[in-house]
This record gives sequence, C-alpha cells and structure tokens, in this order.
Amino acid sequence: MSYETAFHQVNMTYGNFQALKDISFRLEEEKIYGLLGRNGAGKSTLLSLLAAYRKPSTGTVTIGGQEVFENSQLMSQVALSYNTDYSEESDKVKDMLDAAACYRPNFDSSYAEHLVKQFKLPRDKQVKKLSNGMKSALNVTIGLASRCPVTIFDEAYVGMDAPTREIFYRELLEDHARHPRTIILSTHLVSEMDYLFEEIIIIKRGRLLMQERSDQFLELGVSVTGATQVVEDFVRGMKRLSTRQLGGTTSVRIYGELSEMQHKEARKLGLELGNVSMQDLFIHLTEEEDTDDVQK
Repeated sequence: MSYETAFHQVNMTYGNFQALKDISFRLEEEKIYGLLGRNGAGKSTLLSLLAAYRKPSTGTVTIGGQEVFENSQLMSQVALSYNTDYSEESDKVKDMLDAAACYRPNFDSSYAEHLVKQFKLPRDKQVKKLSNGMKSALNVTIGLASRCPVTIFDEAYVGMDAPTREIFYRELLEDHARHPRTIILSTHLVSEMDYLFEEIIIIKRGRLLMQERSDQFLELGVSVTGATQVVEDFVRGMKRLSTRQLGGTTSVRIYGELSEMQHKEARKLGLELGNVSMQDLFIHLTEEEDTDDVQK
C-alpha cells in the first residue's frame, strides 16, 4: 500500500477563527520532514487532521488516496506524539508500552526496551509521577517503536534536556535508516534540528508558505564577509537579514540567491561567501510585518 500523504484545499475553522486556509501539499513516502511555523501558525491543527483526530471543515486529507478521518485501517498506521497531559494517568510506564504494542501492528517491543534503557525510563513508575522530560521520552519511545508508516512528533522534545534530545535525534535517524517511513517533526528548535530534515514545510498564519528541499531552501540566503566598505558596496540594494561587525571586518547575511556573475565579483573582491542558517531564513520569512506569502 502507498502511504503518500496529501492535503487538498484543506480549511479548518473553529467558530469565527480560521486556523487553516486552503492548504494543499503532498508528502512522499519515507522522507523526514520539518514542519516549521511560529506559535499559532496552525501546525498542531494540521497534524491533528493527519492523525484523524479531527475532520477538516472543507477539503481532504488522504494517505494512499484514502481519506484518513474515521478510517480504521489507516488510523493504526499513523502515530502522533505530542506533549500529553498525564496528570490523571495511574498506569505505569510498562503498562503504556504494553498498550501501545496491542494497538500498533508494527510495534517493536525489543526496540522499545532498547529506548527505555537509552532514556533511563523507570518501567515500574506511574506515568503521572514522571518528570516532564521523562514523559516526553516515553512519548518518543512509543512513537519510534510503533514504526508506523506515518510517524509525527509535534514538539515531542518538550522538557528533555540537551543530552536526551540528542539521543532522540540519533535514534530517529538510525531507526529511519533501518525502517524507512514518513516522519514529520514539528519544532521551534530549528537551529538544533535542521540537519534532520530532508524537506521543510513552513506554515504562516494558517497558510502554506513554502515546501522545499532543505538544500534548496538554504540556497535562498548567502552570508558575505570581508572588509567593511567592500562588503557594504557589494550588498547595496540587497535584502539584509542581519549585519555583524568586528573591527574592520563585516559579515552581512542577505536573502536571495547570487548570480554567477556576482559570485565571480565576490571572489575578485576577496569576499568570503557562505550559507545562511535555516533558522535565520525561517525567522525572516515568517516575520509578522512581512505580508507577502511565498509559494513554492
């Protein structure tokens, strides 16, 4: 069965508020996607539709050409991990893992045990008594071990310290290599997680702003470094993202690709050209005062 995912002219409205506006895009199978957007952009709403938690107000969300809402065959093939409220959960960690194994047909219990050891999860402790970081580690463990063809992590790292997040990232990449599936990572930690993404999707104010391969996206920005006056003359008229100066040296990050002629001119002037970070580009493209949507 194909697990290609598609949103077609999806709108989602809550009362008078439109959370998603005419969203259309496709996700190929077995890639890792980064879903980016500022708070309130509509990321969690979009993911809840894909996980069949809600039905879109209009439009369709499909996997393999089938609508996901109330589709029992597909619902077991989609895993959504998010910051869950476990304050009333009396089950122990081992009970949660056993339950996941019952409801997820591809659940790998031996891999789950490996993750339990990696994250140092206490199997016999009630989930509600875990720290926030441990709760997130449990969610991640269930999400990875479920091995669903469509696996979603919506800010799943909340509460994890940096070493624990690194374990999560490493395990995600290694297990995806062993068992390829579609993985969607919704995050605000762009600078920390950008190396994980094969493609990125940016949502802005409920609309699709951009879907692009990560390497192509990074070509949208260039850093120009060199003697201050030479840099200033070279970047005049270009869209600046930021400027940094140290002594007589200046580095300017610009938005936009340079032509071959501009590359040659930069080399001739002794300027150093480099990449702009994904985070810098994301911040620029989602600035609230910028009213121009970019579609790709």
